[in-house]
Amino acid sequence: MQQANLEIKRGDTWARTLYFKDEDGSIIDITGWTIFMTAKESIDDDDDDAVIKKTITEHTNPTSGETKIILTPDETDLEIKSYVYDIQILKATLEVVTILEGSITVAKDVTQRIA
Repeated sequence: MQQANLEIKRGDTWARTLYFKDEDGSIIDITGWTIFMTAKESIDDDDDDAVIKKTITEHTNPTSGETKIILTPDETDLEIKSYVYDIQILKATLEVVTILEGSITVAKDVTQRIA
């Protein structure tokens, strides 16, 4: 599992592409996998109380081990502060693995108009 602290501008679209490879660098086919991204105010909060709950079942290119997490402006329109998050995979074999965790800081945006 890796750790990474992320920053998101409040109200912006945020996207990251994930690539899955094994220890030897070979591509992993992620067909049938589900990717969960969850962010909470506290690690002890229930998933129902999460500020971000993203589930990805359709992947950009599953046979090449590629998927994308996209958060919409509505999903990033959060209180300006830091949250804990993780990204987990649910493999087709029902194995659950946390692959990334850390903090997400929601930062104030300068431009707030959209027209």
